[in-house]
Amino acid sequence: MSSFSQYSRGRRTRALLGLASAALLSATVVSGAWARDTAKDAEKAATEPPLHMLVSLNKQQIQVYRGLDLIETSPISSGKRGHSTPTGVFSILEKRRKHFSNLYDNAPMPFMQRLTWSGIALHVGRLPGYPASHGCIRMPRPFAKSLYSMTDRGMHVVVTRDPAKPQSVRHSVLPQPFVPETKVASLSGKNIQADPALRGAIQPANLQASLPVAELENPYFDKPLRMIITPQKAPSRTRVLQRLLNEMGYDAGPVDGIFGRKTRAALSLYQEGAELPVTGNVTDALVAKIYAEAGYEKPQNAMLRVRRKFRDVYSAPVTLKNIDKDIGTHVYTALDFEKGDQTVDWMAVSAEGDRGGDSKDLLDRVVMPEKVALEISKMLTPGTSLTITDRTFKRNTGLGTDFVVVTR
Repeated sequence: MSSFSQYSRGRRTRALLGLASAALLSATVVSGAWARDTAKDAEKAATEPPLHMLVSLNKQQIQVYRGLDLIETSPISSGKRGHSTPTGVFSILEKRRKHFSNLYDNAPMPFMQRLTWSGIALHVGRLPGYPASHGCIRMPRPFAKSLYSMTDRGMHVVVTRDPAKPQSVRHSVLPQPFVPETKVASLSGKNIQADPALRGAIQPANLQASLPVAELENPYFDKPLRMIITPQKAPSRTRVLQRLLNEMGYDAGPVDGIFGRKTRAALSLYQEGAELPVTGNVTDALVAKIYAEAGYEKPQNAMLRVRRKFRDVYSAPVTLKNIDKDIGTHVYTALDFEKGDQTVDWMAVSAEGDRGGDSKDLLDRVVMPEKVALEISKMLTPGTSLTITDRTFKRNTGLGTDFVVVTR
């Protein structure tokens, strides 16, 4: 090969390498710019109030709120007679731009956003001006497409008969962000004199330094919690008495809730030992005495459960006052806040109208133990919601869902 050919080939190679390097540099610049823009978008989204949707079946309308601000409204068509759309508290479980019904002749369901695994979803469909679907919530294409671009899995959709509206709410029972205590670093005169590097450099003083506590930072700060408080069925008083009498050395028989011969005999022996009238009968005063002697505390009458990313992460007993009164279904949502903030505002939506009373007043009936409140504050994230209801959630809640509460 001639020297000229070698030179030409080398020049072409260098040129190609130069173009490749330039392309790589350009791609790196574009990639870096895209990453910075994506990070900025993510940071902006994290500091925005949470998005949620309110659907009114009577008004055949969906309203989209960003926190307390109404940003979008659209007509809908919900389920017709025999296929009525359920009311309640739902969240978006799945999203698909192109989807076809598994139940109804492979019917197209563009921009589908699933609310239940049993077939209820938001999607594009015909709007005749009245309920006409098989249970889904139909929307016009432009609105459905726009909504699809704004939502994420886990966002709340509250379906009611009459229109609902979010309201601002403040109450001591609503969790606030956890702020770790700061440690104090003190530079006394004694400390300064003991260190040659400090002598003559600074005057004695007490300096407070906020020391970062990395292990207390919430690694799931961008993942909203879903919490729910529901009444707990009280344990049988007879079962409790049988268990306590057995623990105290009286043979009350099996803990089966049946006040039979052995349980009555054990109760009579207890009354005899306590120098009480031996009747074998249960009275409130006798139960209170046994509880006190056994060190038994009546269990709290409600349970708080917490989910993150559709999975259970925490539960604890709490108390609901006036448990026999209607509670209704109320959804409280924490608005946006940043790491290090000490307070956050909340909003409330009643999912059953006036049933259970005003959402603000209901919070007066909730008693949350201090330890439980502390644990929740450590986990609290922007967009976290708390549902308080006397409806069951177990029928429609499972792996891959949030707490689903059907109110009809």
